[in-house]
Amino acid sequence: MTLPLSADLIADANSRETAALDEDYHALSRKLARTGIEIDAIKTRVTGFSVAVPSWGAGRGGTRFAKFPIAGEPTNIHEKLEDCAVINQLSRATPRVSPHFPWDRVSDYAGLREEAAAQGLAFDAVNSNTFQDQPGQAHSYNTGSLASTLEATRQQAVEHNIECIEIGRQLGSRDLTVWVGDGTNFPGQQDFARSLDRYLEAASQVYAALPGNWRMLLEHKMFEPAFYSTVISDWGSSILAAQELGPKAKCLVDLGHHAPNVNIEQIVARLHRFGKLGGFHFNDSKYGDDDLDSGSINPHQLFLVFNELVEAELNPREGFDPAYMIDQSHNVTDPIESMLSSAEAITQCYAKALLVDREALRHAQQTNDTMMAFQALRRAYTIDVAPILAKARAEAGGAIDVLATYRASQWRTRKAQERKVVGLGAGIV
Repeated sequence: MTLPLSADLIADANSRETAALDEDYHALSRKLARTGIEIDAIKTRVTGFSVAVPSWGAGRGGTRFAKFPIAGEPTNIHEKLEDCAVINQLSRATPRVSPHFPWDRVSDYAGLREEAAAQGLAFDAVNSNTFQDQPGQAHSYNTGSLASTLEATRQQAVEHNIECIEIGRQLGSRDLTVWVGDGTNFPGQQDFARSLDRYLEAASQVYAALPGNWRMLLEHKMFEPAFYSTVISDWGSSILAAQELGPKAKCLVDLGHHAPNVNIEQIVARLHRFGKLGGFHFNDSKYGDDDLDSGSINPHQLFLVFNELVEAELNPREGFDPAYMIDQSHNVTDPIESMLSSAEAITQCYAKALLVDREALRHAQQTNDTMMAFQALRRAYTIDVAPILAKARAEAGGAIDVLATYRASQWRTRKAQERKVVGLGAGIV
């Protein structure tokens, strides 16, 4: 295995932090022990937790109007894998990469899988792209894709998704994520019922092509690029479509794809109740689908979501195996730093959710003791779990202080000297 950063660099950085970390870890251990919690057991659970990073997230994102690239930004899937390997080497929490096609298309996918493995990475869900036209494409998606009124366009979208399944099979994936920008910008532009019928008919062809152990993750989105209506606009549309397609179709929840103040943690519980919670995309939002860094705006909501995810893990019902992925657009930061920060915020909320006194919570709920039920959650949320995360990272070969170690590596500066300059553009690619 050839990792991108020097192990000596990480070990040297950790050596300056180890004594303070041990002191903090032991102090937290004593505090948790007073409530009957064994800190090493929580650390073991944290060590086993992981979240995928998106290949496209390794590059600078943008708005609908402009993109401002930075020096050393990756220009192809090979350079993206290098950056993703840096994130995982430091955080030890992101061992999988979720690729996007045709952005990450290559001629040798078996070779790409080996290339990733050599850097300590595997592939997660594959993502199709039918929301923008590509050079040489026969039919435009300006009328939609899987729900287009044009049969040839729908078939083109179906064939692309099936191609993604085949690519994913070669990469070792087992999930296909399908998000479509289909919808309308004007009242009367399309018939709501017929557009959903077209989507379901086309999606059923993609579903039929799934290998036996695969899942089709349906991602809903309330708006953008369609601002009057979208075909799969909310979790209700998503679960109805998933139920119509079959047991291998699941719902994917993105934190940003909801109306303001929607109770996302309740959506998680509902989808799990009916066996349709297939995956979760982590980011944060202030106004709409902002794709901000995870936990940067509302970390308490992220904790409440993880409280429900831990509940689902403890009560798997029809099975619980969600595909977790960071899905952000880094407009003004170094993407590696943002994903390192997000991976830590996500893992922190997972650890805090593990600290919830479930017995006390259940008792308070059953006895209608509102304040004690709330306090069961609040007590866990206010605990600083940073020593647990840092200890888990260090023991796995990662960095105690991920951002400081990354900056000390001068990775971005070195890549700026090696990689070609990314041109100006618009959007997230």
